[in-house]
Amino acid sequence: MDRRVVSRAIMSMLVVALAIATASTVVHAQQRLTRFFVDSVADSTFSFRTGDARWVRPGQTGIAVDPGERDALVARFRVVEVAGNRATALITGQTTFVTGNHAALMEEPDTPFWRRRTFWSGSVAGVLLGLVAGISF
Repeated sequence: MDRRVVSRAIMSMLVVALAIATASTVVHAQQRLTRFFVDSVADSTFSFRTGDARWVRPGQTGIAVDPGERDALVARFRVVEVAGNRATALITGQTTFVTGNHAALMEEPDTPFWRRRTFWSGSVAGVLLGLVAGISF
């Protein structure tokens, strides 16, 4: 095998690995908040529709905000029940009464590393670089 061909293959693999490594991803410092609008309010609980957010589970916490007041904090809550696409939350602390005009904010939990695209891209790039390096030397 010609050395030029091998060095071009290695350089191509390094460029691909660099492109994958520098691809824009979500920075961990950024929160992934999801907004749900309050449907109904009882004395110490309220309900909201979860829609497509299948990650909402009992025990998770969040905050209720007032969109009309630039998302001013209204209350803190803990999800106590999820049935279908509707969740019920217990108010654990509040600054004002929660109403139907308010929104619930919850942080989406992180996905495990083995479900992330960057993990598999890096694994494939590592295997390919290893193969090219192993074959050429």
